[in-house]
Amino acid sequence: MFDTALSFYLADESATQALGARLAAVVQPGLIVYLRGDLGAGKTALVRAMLHALGYSGKVKSPTYTLVELYKVSDLCLYHFDFYRFSEPDEWIEAGFRDYFSAQAACFVEWPDQAGGLLPPADLAIAMAVQGAGRQVEIRASSPEGSRCLNVLATGEQP
Repeated sequence: MFDTALSFYLADESATQALGARLAAVVQPGLIVYLRGDLGAGKTALVRAMLHALGYSGKVKSPTYTLVELYKVSDLCLYHFDFYRFSEPDEWIEAGFRDYFSAQAACFVEWPDQAGGLLPPADLAIAMAVQGAGRQVEIRASSPEGSRCLNVLATGEQP
């Protein structure tokens, strides 16, 4: 039912910033986004571009070693997770991250598969791959909220 997707080719940093700005238009509390792609595919760069488009002026770094970074922008709390270093899915439970996934916060998760299916389902799944000098991006909806977000991303208009 939610098998809808958009594809983008990001030729350079300005294209990544433009897509980040489009994502900024749909991010809201309760949204869960999975980010998949090899190391260096641009997952953190896309989150950084989105946060800057939301008005966040601080440094946005990869949460690879901290596992999670919290960003507060206006009334939005956004958690940026990176589970690359997890060796067992139970590490997600042991870290106490379950409570972070709530209707009050947006959650962006790099390497979600490392949590072994213990995460709440995503509204959007973003797959990124290096292609030539740029990046190929596919954004897929997997919930009614994700479909609404895809519609806004495709048209630029709020429903």
